[in-house]
Amino acid sequence: MTVHASQLSRDAEVVRREALRLSVPDDYERIISWVGDASVVLLGESTHGTDEFYEARALITRLLIEKRGFTGVAIEGDWPDAYRVNRYINTAESVGDPADALGGFERFPTWMWRNSVVVDLISWLRARNAAAEPRHRTGFYGLDLYSLRSSMKAVIDYLDKHDPAAARSARQSYGCFDQFGRDAEAYSRAASRSGGKRLCEEAVTRELLALREHRAAFLRHNSAAASDEFFYAEQNARLARNAEHYYRTLFKGRVASWNIRDRHMADTLEALLAHLGSRGQAPKIVVWAHNSHLGDARATEMGDDGEINLGQRVRTRHGADSRIIGFTTHHGTVIAATDWGEPAERKTVRPALAGSCEALFHETDVDHFFLPLTPGSGAYDILATPLLQRAIGVVYRPDTERQSHYFRARLSHQFDAVVHFDSTQALQPLERKQPAFGKEVPETFPSGV
Repeated sequence: MTVHASQLSRDAEVVRREALRLSVPDDYERIISWVGDASVVLLGESTHGTDEFYEARALITRLLIEKRGFTGVAIEGDWPDAYRVNRYINTAESVGDPADALGGFERFPTWMWRNSVVVDLISWLRARNAAAEPRHRTGFYGLDLYSLRSSMKAVIDYLDKHDPAAARSARQSYGCFDQFGRDAEAYSRAASRSGGKRLCEEAVTRELLALREHRAAFLRHNSAAASDEFFYAEQNARLARNAEHYYRTLFKGRVASWNIRDRHMADTLEALLAHLGSRGQAPKIVVWAHNSHLGDARATEMGDDGEINLGQRVRTRHGADSRIIGFTTHHGTVIAATDWGEPAERKTVRPALAGSCEALFHETDVDHFFLPLTPGSGAYDILATPLLQRAIGVVYRPDTERQSHYFRARLSHQFDAVVHFDSTQALQPLERKQPAFGKEVPETFPSGV
């Protein structure tokens, strides 16, 4: 039964009045108009397993590419895994299909990127790039830092091709990790017991500096292909250094490791913008990541505890040239695990708690809307007050909903706008069963985001 405006609370009535309904795909043109000439657009999600979030982000991304000339898609995924996709969508000779291109995403949770929506987006990007001039093509990149082993291998592979002596040195340096076995948890625990010793820090730093020192020699051919290849290797070397720092810090506390991770993502984004510009492309990137990474941490209780995040650093560096859009839902279903590394399940998302921004949005009785948070507007003022906000990562624990999945935030200071879906459905993974893993360190609060 439809709720009449006279029955709404004052706050819900204000939000209802200022919200822009998104009833059909063409309505998303309003979001693109609102983005304007911004060159960095951050698209969030309040879960890692909601179909509507992925579909909406894919639609917005296509429009940004077609109508605003965006040349990069950056995701909350690992650099080498995403670069495999980048090669597929930008190389006419690439064989296989989009699912094969996504084959690098092997670590838990595979469904974050190995799902039907991303397959469709990659297919579209490949077809569009094939018909576009090089400077108008779009790349696909990963911002995260979990790929310690595969990034070290990528550096060695690059050096094997261009400087075999340097490759031998890199093998020796990176061999420092072999004494700790293959899993990152063993290195983290060894670091926590070391009494402050840096273990393999010197080794990964040495290889990054060596690669940069010989940049001119590696780029002597002065071609776009050589520049791209070196950039890929350099980012892997930088990732290896930062991943070592992350895993070494992991058992010192959530805030310290979280900050290392988000600084890495922010710095990778800046490196990407600079690289695109150096290639004569428009340095314009759309980012897909969880709300917890993209919403300005200074407006949240995690920020009060000392956390920084990607969204905060983007705002600091780019100001009005950036836009941050959060995504929320009130109830529905989601793909998530019960615990880290366990199989993906289709879980019921409970109705949002009273006192949350999601409960307020539900009260408007508008199923799907876009809400600009313009300073001075009624919605901006209402949502400047701290409210509960839900965050579901790759783990969802309904039995401890409040403790595991809610925090307080001033939403209008956290985001520039919000897209709300009142009822949502679970994402469709390419495979439901997760591959077997050795021991792996869970991601950070809340429950793997």
